[in-house]
Amino acid sequence: MATVTEAAPAPFVPPAPKPRTSPPSTLEMMRIVYRNPLELWGEPSYNEPWISISGIGGPLVIANDPGLIRHVLVDNAKNYKMATVRQKVLRPILRDGLLTAEGAVWKRSRKAMAPVFTPRHIFGFAAPMLACTNAFVERYEQGGTFDIAHDMTMLTYEILAETLFSGEIAGEPGSFARQIDRLFETMGRVDPLDLLRAPDWLPRLTRIRGRRTMSFFRQIVADTMALRRARMAGGGDREGDTVPNDFLTLLLRAEGPDGLTRAEIEDNIITFIGAGHETTARALGWTLYCLAEAPWERERIEQEIDAVLAREPDPVKWLDAMPLTRAAFEEALRLYPPAPSINREPVETDHYKDLELRKGAQVLVMPWTVHRHRKLWEAPDAFMPERFHPENRDRIDRYQYLPFGAGPRVCIGASFAMQEAIIALAVLLSRFRFETVSETRPWPVQKLTTQPQGGLPMRVSRR
Repeated sequence: MATVTEAAPAPFVPPAPKPRTSPPSTLEMMRIVYRNPLELWGEPSYNEPWISISGIGGPLVIANDPGLIRHVLVDNAKNYKMATVRQKVLRPILRDGLLTAEGAVWKRSRKAMAPVFTPRHIFGFAAPMLACTNAFVERYEQGGTFDIAHDMTMLTYEILAETLFSGEIAGEPGSFARQIDRLFETMGRVDPLDLLRAPDWLPRLTRIRGRRTMSFFRQIVADTMALRRARMAGGGDREGDTVPNDFLTLLLRAEGPDGLTRAEIEDNIITFIGAGHETTARALGWTLYCLAEAPWERERIEQEIDAVLAREPDPVKWLDAMPLTRAAFEEALRLYPPAPSINREPVETDHYKDLELRKGAQVLVMPWTVHRHRKLWEAPDAFMPERFHPENRDRIDRYQYLPFGAGPRVCIGASFAMQEAIIALAVLLSRFRFETVSETRPWPVQKLTTQPQGGLPMRVSRR
């Protein structure tokens, strides 16, 4: 008698805007861009290798083809600068931080930070990452419903503070989490006047609303720098103490005629405090959500984590030892890229095949559409971690998967983030189970990062 095998469950398709079937009016476009740019893109953006149109702010090219993306971000990167619209959004927040700096300023900052993000230094962060996560999850011991989006922001902030700043960021973490939400809600949006490339002297409502929040962050940075400078001046704050050789100290020691200015140091500190943890936090939240809705995937990952933790106590080795866990995190990064758009602008007119990229055009490389492109991915809207299993990875073109960007401006903290994420997931999923509740109805919204509107309320219980 033939045995009946149970059919594999259908892949989970998490929430996302449906591609538009008709272009919006100019007024509607401005409203969508302000509210949620992810809802703007139509069917061609998910099907064509590129789109070249005349937008309300001038020529616009949407680049989806991996060869074109490589051309813009790598092969001819010297001919491309940060797009004007992106700079208008980010520079009021980050000024000359690493994400927004150009030319010589960017080169100085990148050179100053590079030693912190070598493999040796990153491996050294594994133990404090693990300790922070173990301490953080104690709040889940009694079970209950928690906003996981908020919690992951707090966790990654605490890890960032402990690893890059040796636990010496001024201010109270709870206030920080509330203010970061406020910052993205106000200054993290594209102002309609920026979209129109209006003169800078015209006041932007988004920036007016965010001034108090921006002052809060600038004060945190000033206080943090003052505390560390005092410690450096005294060689330590108590007998036998030494100044930690961390990210903060490295930046402060880089100040000088041939190094960074005091303002550039401040800008880079606020970049890493404000944005350095946010992308990982969002990706962790989306990963836990997707696994809760795909329990068959979660079960496999729990088994992998349990087996690795039973034989390998060193967290440095977990990233390589947990390919299924890593694959689930990478698939969440594909579906919900923390940085959903990469904006460039040609310095001089450029050509790729039969495409003209005119000087001053806005070139959008959008991980959001590239990662969901019909010609690049099978079942692109589904949560399918097996895409990133070791035996399948070579099928993915380097330039069709861009969670950390590419080229000279690839995210300097990518390896840090991957190690942090796997350690956090290993601890979280080895001890607790995360399940959705009736109120778990996230909607992806672009406010600098891809955030779950309404948060991620989830029930947490001991395994």
